[in-house]
Amino acid sequence: MIEQTIATTTHGRYLVVPAAHAGPAPLLVGFHGYGEAADAQIGRLSESRGADRWTIVAIQGLHRFYRRGNDEVVASWMTRQDRELAIADNLAYVNAVVDAEWGARLGSRYVVFSGFSQGVAMAFRAAARSAHPVGGVIAVGGDIPPELDRAALGCLGRVLLCRGVRDQWYSHEKFQQDQARLLDAVVDTTAVECDCGHEWSPDIVDVVSQFLANRML
Repeated sequence: MIEQTIATTTHGRYLVVPAAHAGPAPLLVGFHGYGEAADAQIGRLSESRGADRWTIVAIQGLHRFYRRGNDEVVASWMTRQDRELAIADNLAYVNAVVDAEWGARLGSRYVVFSGFSQGVAMAFRAAARSAHPVGGVIAVGGDIPPELDRAALGCLGRVLLCRGVRDQWYSHEKFQQDQARLLDAVVDTTAVECDCGHEWSPDIVDVVSQFLANRML
């Protein structure tokens, strides 16, 4: 038996909430966690104070499936099978979405990428490979992907790194390792541990809101 791969064309789903005002606005691009849909991440980002000053874009993973026990459609970003090809496919997909929305909004000044859980890795990858100016990365409950080296991390601008103190998936040790990687890459990093578990809690909404407000200055 010979295992092969082949490139194909597929369609991805994403959601957009335009900024409340007319004219260019920064893009806030979000990536959901495993077993979620774009709706979950756009809901989280929309809770931020001042969110109406941003064009919010939530991109849904290409790998859709039904949540066990009901007919809700959810998605994931990738598995370990054909990992490098999946990363390339995801980056091409994300870049196409950002290009489309950048053009539709008559230029958007810069892009902030945001991820939760499994979506954190995608936020870092997208920021490191962005064709448009990056205003920062918001990472909640997930770690920096291992393939990004010091040079790639140095392209991120500013990073907000968040962890719940009771998060069993994103450990305190991994949280500290990620801070060290960003420090080594000379990235302006704000690291916050909130009193919550593996979730986008009200405390995290507060620190995300402040981070976004600072990006608007």
